[in-house]
Amino acid sequence: MSGGQEASGDAERTTADPVDAGTLKADLDRVLDTIAAGGVAIVGLDVAYAVVAARESGIRRIFAAKQRSWEKPSGMFADAGLSREIHIMDDDRHAMVDTLVGEVGLPFSVVAPFRADHPLFAGVEPFVLGSSSKAGTLDMLINAGQMHDAIARGSRERGFPVFGSSANTSLAGSKYRYDDIEPAVREAADFHVDHGRSRYANAQGRSSTIIDFRDFTVIRVGVCFDRLAAEFAQRFDTELTITERTAR
Repeated sequence: MSGGQEASGDAERTTADPVDAGTLKADLDRVLDTIAAGGVAIVGLDVAYAVVAARESGIRRIFAAKQRSWEKPSGMFADAGLSREIHIMDDDRHAMVDTLVGEVGLPFSVVAPFRADHPLFAGVEPFVLGSSSKAGTLDMLINAGQMHDAIARGSRERGFPVFGSSANTSLAGSKYRYDDIEPAVREAADFHVDHGRSRYANAQGRSSTIIDFRDFTVIRVGVCFDRLAAEFAQRFDTELTITERTAR
């Protein structure tokens, strides 16, 4: 099953093109209904296409289809408000996230210690939270486009978190069009939303930049990294550190 909105004329539609409110709401409801029932959905984000789930059955299907190592946790769809509620960080760190979203408008993922006792996690199966966190930290993807932001809002309204990763075979590079996703990953999904080419499609196959806000090390260099690094330096006098492990 699929959702989405047709492109007009000959121009290729992208995830940055506005989706009318009715279509976006219908797509969101189908995604959340699907994953709440234990299924899997694929959605187009500005950073790349993503495959998402909320229950153990869906998470297991994602890892199997992607051939993904269990050492690599899923990320949570969130916004700056959820990060402020759930991530355990000093106020200056939360203020950085607010600024990067509200004033700069860049997508990125925040890694930080988190409150596992937050009400949003009350009904989450232990396996799901265990496979979506690492060493007491949680990765939250923030500001990755209209579909991502709708899922983050819907997650809060429905009362359960949404977890996912890029919709591609592990280590094969992110995919920016639904049709480019490997068949095994497409077939693992019960529903997909095709909103066109991802806004930040790139030749390197990068997805979101992941930053550990405990010490500002870069876990993954992703889209908009150079702009993010410049904003950290200019606005916060903070250097993002790329380690040998990141560079590999």
